[in-house]
Amino acid sequence: MKRVLLAASLMTASLSASAVAPGGDSCGWGNLLFEGQSGLPSHVIASITNGTSGNATFGMTSGTNGCSANGTLTYGGKSMINMSSIMGEFSEDVARGHGDALTTVAVALNIKAEDRAVFDSVLHENFAVIFPSENVTAEDAMASVLKVMKADARLSKYAA
Repeated sequence: MKRVLLAASLMTASLSASAVAPGGDSCGWGNLLFEGQSGLPSHVIASITNGTSGNATFGMTSGTNGCSANGTLTYGGKSMINMSSIMGEFSEDVARGHGDALTTVAVALNIKAEDRAVFDSVLHENFAVIFPSENVTAEDAMASVLKVMKADARLSKYAA
């Protein structure tokens, strides 16, 4: 039960995550129909129009409807993994090299079961990098976890 609650708390942030305008800022019929309008209702209806008709997807593949797949997608929201509710337990688990919070973060990062022992070990070995002081924020700890993972040959594929 404890694992389920930890996983649920980490995944909560993913409900509000969104990428910035695949295909471009003016991609799709929804953007054409609601051009010049602002506010949540206009954006939602434009997005629904683009999604239900598939015209934005068509536009990206054909280069029409104001769409292009040449740009780089960006993300301006918060991290999808929010460790703030389990920071204390997570830091203790990293210090020990095992535990439920460590497993929860591994699952949230889609680390395969066969790589989780390596994940636990690498984070344990880098405790001082991830938690350089007692005032580390959850966001800073997560950034350090990803940095440590990128430096490891086996874990780098999960931190891309």
